[in-house]
Amino acid sequence: MARPTHSPKFKRCDKFGQGESVPKWVNTKSMIRKVVVIGLGLIGGSLAAALKKRRACEEVIGIARRPQTCAKALNMAIVDRAFVNVSDVANELNSDDVIVIAVPTLALKESLENIKQHVAPDVTLSDAASVKGSVVQNVRDVFGEDQAQFVPAHPIAGSEKSGVEAANADLYEAHRVIITPLDVNADVHVAKITALWQSVGAEVIPMGVEDHDVVLAATSHLPHAIAFSLVDTLAHDSNNQNIFRYAAGGFRDFTRIASSDAIMWRDIMLANKQAVLQAIDLFSANLSRLRSAIEEEDSQALTGVFTRAKTARDHFTSMIRHQSYSRTMKAQTHKMISYKVQPGGRAQGTIRVPGDKSISHRSIMLGSLAEGVTHIEGFLEGEDALATLQCFRDMGVVIEGPVDGKVTVYGVGLHGLQAPSGDLYVGNSGTSMRLLSGLLAGQTFDTALSGDDSLTKRPMNRVALPLREMGAEIETAAEGRPPLNIKGGKKLTGMHYDMPMASAQVKSCLLLAGLYADGETSVTEPAPTRDHTERMLRGFGYDVKTEGSKVSLQSGGKLTATSIEVPADISSATFFMVAAAITPGSDITLTHVGINPTRIGAINVLRLMGANIDVQNERIVGGEPVADLRVQHAPLKGINIPEDQVPLGIDEFPALLVAAACAEGTTVLSGAEELRVKETDRIQAMAEGLSRLGIDCETKEDGIVVQGGQITGGEVESFHDHRIAMSFTIAALRASGEIKVNNCANVATSFPNFTELAKEIGISLEEIVS
Repeated sequence: MARPTHSPKFKRCDKFGQGESVPKWVNTKSMIRKVVVIGLGLIGGSLAAALKKRRACEEVIGIARRPQTCAKALNMAIVDRAFVNVSDVANELNSDDVIVIAVPTLALKESLENIKQHVAPDVTLSDAASVKGSVVQNVRDVFGEDQAQFVPAHPIAGSEKSGVEAANADLYEAHRVIITPLDVNADVHVAKITALWQSVGAEVIPMGVEDHDVVLAATSHLPHAIAFSLVDTLAHDSNNQNIFRYAAGGFRDFTRIASSDAIMWRDIMLANKQAVLQAIDLFSANLSRLRSAIEEEDSQALTGVFTRAKTARDHFTSMIRHQSYSRTMKAQTHKMISYKVQPGGRAQGTIRVPGDKSISHRSIMLGSLAEGVTHIEGFLEGEDALATLQCFRDMGVVIEGPVDGKVTVYGVGLHGLQAPSGDLYVGNSGTSMRLLSGLLAGQTFDTALSGDDSLTKRPMNRVALPLREMGAEIETAAEGRPPLNIKGGKKLTGMHYDMPMASAQVKSCLLLAGLYADGETSVTEPAPTRDHTERMLRGFGYDVKTEGSKVSLQSGGKLTATSIEVPADISSATFFMVAAAITPGSDITLTHVGINPTRIGAINVLRLMGANIDVQNERIVGGEPVADLRVQHAPLKGINIPEDQVPLGIDEFPALLVAAACAEGTTVLSGAEELRVKETDRIQAMAEGLSRLGIDCETKEDGIVVQGGQITGGEVESFHDHRIAMSFTIAALRASGEIKVNNCANVATSFPNFTELAKEIGISLEEIVS
């Protein structure tokens, strides 16, 4: 196999991205003959044992100071041979071999001196120390300069146990190893060290030397310093016997690492002195602020610290499990989820779908900008809305929850947001990015908005261009796509904007920017779009005027905290409305559904097709109209969908096209070009899927023509679009065979419990994770 080639700079790893894992490109036996491990403690002994277990090289040779350690290693069969000095084996080594130095950090220089004296210069060298700056300096001290054959590395694995007895052949399985290649490193040596660690099951991550030491000071060295110090403090307390006797599991978990090798950690602290001191100073300052909050009984400050910490810790745990924000997500970015849906059945029951996503987004945004405490119920705990919530936490807003749909937002006022420490990551949420861009254009600090791979393909010029007309400075990627870099401190001026295309997101973006712009900001829309932003602004006490198709507001007002009850999302309800409408014998009641006049396109279109929908118990909740929807089966007929209904149900058309496939005759959708720039090209995605399921359809630039017929079984692609996935799932109710829907992980972005509710109403659905 050809070996990888790189430039002679550290940028060799930029093809993978600093902090991103390196692809597994080699078979170690094709590259490495012998591996010499100097130091047979936990780290070195485990590496030797792992290489032996996996037969990753022809021979593993151990080097240890004490003959007793060599004897133990041989008895444990973790090495093939063992010596007390590298000179005993040096004359056997050549360019096919590797030496890994796994001794304590401050003892590494002595090993390097022995290697310089006895080992040929073409043997690949590396280490396993947790401080890279001192290692690189040791190499320079011993050899006079950086060495092409020495590739620094650090396995992120360990145990409170130490010594050769603690050697564990599986220690590095599914753990990370950071390599910090130097400018002079030759390609072959980098490839060998990468291959060596991959051969024992590790994920190899490239990183710069200085970055490594700063990151490890904060995430590893500081926690050990705190744990050692805490236990030492309590051990000197006069009541230490009672303290330790009654210590609970939390104390044991937190201080476990204080049982680690004391000498090793002494050396690490000294070797990474400056970075550790900076981390301790930062922690001390934060601890001092926490002390002040406790002393002053500042409950809001305490809540902020604890909720931010809990969220960060939960997110960190999710990252370890390859999950995202939501606790219920199962590795959506790393695992493939498919739905296998059996044909037939009926849809029956009374259910409540999750809270409206659009209103959930806006409740967090406006609650954060309000003065006072906003209480939210019915919040949608899906990935998109959680991304918005996290963005405001990152900008200093104290937010409690969500717990069972309840969220408490401690507003900071229109001018109280703080600069985030990094990018604001919104995942797959176009709503978050577009609405936030307007709000952030009026801040005094710079921000960067980024998202996942799907979002980076979606157009953002539709908000960037009018915001620039208002005075905002916004940079986008090629063709106006994410990420967005927004310059703070720019003076915005109100303007009137005639939207070329109906879009609630664009309208809302400009209205939010208008809160910070001089004068009046107004928007005229070519067709009605959802008006949740206008309604909620009024609910927070801000004056918004609507005159026909024109919406306007003046800057200079304020938002006052309120209570919000988020109704069930009509977009989510539509899947079950269609399920009942197309399936004989079905009878479903969907409770507490938002029926905002700008969102009822799905109800109107289904009724025009002949659906039996009864709107019951209409009422106003928090300024939004709400009702219970009872849907019973009735024969559907194809129609020409009125174009004035398209903006009122733009997100619901994937499900409505399933209804069209089950209707008698032809259904024509026009004026829906917006569907081509959603999470995917929804017109094309639905056309491809329906065709695979035996339905005749023809796409148009702005829509689709669907000929009703018999849905067959088959395998369809969702293109990672949650609404496409859910639409083809309900199609199985009228299918003649099993339907398999691929790439359904993103369903949780808008509808976390879709599969549970689908099964509850009678859909035979199996979730397949691979």
